Amino acid sequence: MTSRAGKPDTPADIQLRDLLDADASTGFVMVSGAGSGKTTSIIKALDHLRKTRGLYLRQRAKKIACITYTEVAVGEIWGDVGNDPLFHVSTIHSFLWAALKPFQADIASWVDRRLDQKIADTEAKVAAFTSRTHDKTRVQAAADIQRYREQKLRISSVDRFTYGVGSDYPKGILGHDDVIRLSTELIRTLPLIAKVVGQRFPFVFVDESQDTAPDVVEAFKAISEELGSKFCLGFIGDPMQKIYTAGAGAIEPLAGWKTIEKPENFRCPVAVLNVINNIRAGGDGLAQTGGKTELVGEERQPVQGTAKLLIVPKDDRSGRLAAARQWLADRHADPLWLSDEPEADVKVLVIAHRMAASRLGFGGLYEAFHDKTSDGLKDGFDDGSHWSIQPFLKFLMPLVLARGTGDHFEAMNLLRRFAPSLQREHLRANALPSILKELDERVNALAESCGAISTVPAFEALRHLRDGGMFQLDDRLLTAMAEYDPSVPHTEPGDAAALQKLLHTPLRELWGHRTYLEEQSPFATHQGVKGAEFSRVLTVLDDEEGRHNQFSYGKLFGITPPSDNDRANLREGNETTFDRTRRLLYVCCSRAGKDLAVVFFADDPAEAYAAIAGLGLFPAEDIHNFAAV
Repeated sequence: MTSRAGKPDTPADIQLRDLLDADASTGFVMVSGAGSGKTTSIIKALDHLRKTRGLYLRQRAKKIACITYTEVAVGEIWGDVGNDPLFHVSTIHSFLWAALKPFQADIASWVDRRLDQKIADTEAKVAAFTSRTHDKTRVQAAADIQRYREQKLRISSVDRFTYGVGSDYPKGILGHDDVIRLSTELIRTLPLIAKVVGQRFPFVFVDESQDTAPDVVEAFKAISEELGSKFCLGFIGDPMQKIYTAGAGAIEPLAGWKTIEKPENFRCPVAVLNVINNIRAGGDGLAQTGGKTELVGEERQPVQGTAKLLIVPKDDRSGRLAAARQWLADRHADPLWLSDEPEADVKVLVIAHRMAASRLGFGGLYEAFHDKTSDGLKDGFDDGSHWSIQPFLKFLMPLVLARGTGDHFEAMNLLRRFAPSLQREHLRANALPSILKELDERVNALAESCGAISTVPAFEALRHLRDGGMFQLDDRLLTAMAEYDPSVPHTEPGDAAALQKLLHTPLRELWGHRTYLEEQSPFATHQGVKGAEFSRVLTVLDDEEGRHNQFSYGKLFGITPPSDNDRANLREGNETTFDRTRRLLYVCCSRAGKDLAVVFFADDPAEAYAAIAGLGLFPAEDIHNFAAV
């Protein structure tokens, strides 16, 4: 274990340790605010279980599971537990597949039912066609039904199902969406599976629980209800930091569970801590304590820090933003506010990826995935997880980069992992040399035509992958490619149209999106920095440029009147625009480890100044009307 396991205990750490020592413990919910050292609490709990239960669990081939939201978090926790095989640290998809893959007969039955559902859904769509439905759409729907029926016939010969990026049922490959669907369904409907999973993993910690899908939460609760005190389930998160619409938010404890609060904040200086507590007061009211400290002489002293709110006109956004950074550099005698270099540790947080997309050259691609599309499509694009862009992010771009740097080892690793033509079931006797020769030629062609400034449409790159046996594309992507017409631009809204727009998009936009996802620019979104920390945080609030109705800082600040829908949600106790926006403001302001600046673009700066000053979120002396400067 690293030194994090040996850090001083907080009251929450002691409560959790006592709970883990109790033979009758069944579960807990830990509410852990921003900067509270949530990961440290998880590491300390894992360390305690290793010391007290490790021998017993190892002798019975049982593991302790820790599930978190991103691969980065997985690596962080996995490193902290010393790569000990007692622990299973993974994302939710990887955990569920590890837990469910032994049940191959049940998986096969689920796939058969899934295809029945796809056939029924497509037939229902056909029945709803009107005389205005395009012939091409009718033909494609008929082809889809026929393909699903053929797949039903072929899956009976699949020996074993595996987990991949995109689904291909006849080849026994299940995609990301499939893993969540089948796992949660089988656990909730088959008590034997729930029991076996719980016995194999008697301790399960779910990190970032507020953003975990409700179906996943219910599946884990089903295991807890099946096994009782033989299974300890812990949800660790912060409802105030729920940023994804599909997340469960606050986890309702089951009977007998314990609720643990961890209000400490070790990240934010005094000025920032006061602001985030003022923001949170309108939400769940949890008041965070402590704050960042530094060693002065032989004593630890609180870091004061700064927190400013700058109200600026909307006339020249780029110019006003540059002026705000210059003002901060001058006011704090800190020229690093003007730097975009990583060493400056400045992060400019924008309300929507759209603002960063337009500045990094993938605005058209962003609009395709965001304008009048489903939340799943939007969220999947924003975090890079959507199946339609995975071929580019997971394979094509890393392959082009590896070839460009002469890293033949990495290029071969990518091909071995993803190329269907190199999978065991496809290799023919004595055919490997010719397959490798053909792949090498195709990789060279890909590197030449699909680089960072390429204007080649995404369709051509995907066709290259498909026809060359380089990557198994998702069925839905293959369907979209079958409908592709390079001469017909798509302007209509919706998910299907978004895929067509993707196919028409120049690859350079996808490279721009990758630059953003890899955090190689100074920009990030309010949503995308949860869990991160920066010395200098500049948060940009601009409802107009965000073009969304999920969030409204104007409404939160009392400048924009609430809609009828807002009032109805408030009366009925549903989540409101105010709730979502307050959470988002809390998340982005709580990233600051030294200095915080919030820039609000206002139609009427004087009106905005009066409204915001009256809320008491920032001290009056730290609110500045730039229109009057």
